[in-house]
Amino acid sequence: MEIDLIFKIAAIGLIVALLNQVLTKADKSEYATVITLVGIIIVLMMIIPEIKDLFSSVKDFIDF
Repeated sequence: MEIDLIFKIAAIGLIVALLNQVLTKADKSEYATVITLVGIIIVLMMIIPEIKDLFSSVKDFIDF
């Protein structure tokens, strides 16, 4: 796993947290929830290929 991926996930987390706080203070909690869900989906889409590679590596190791 690359260190860049960790920094990207951290940056997305900070942006989502900031937007969530701003929208919650502005009484737009519905939008805050949507932003949080979008952030989670983006991070999951970034992590899924890494999980796939992990399972491939484990499978290759077991078949070895």
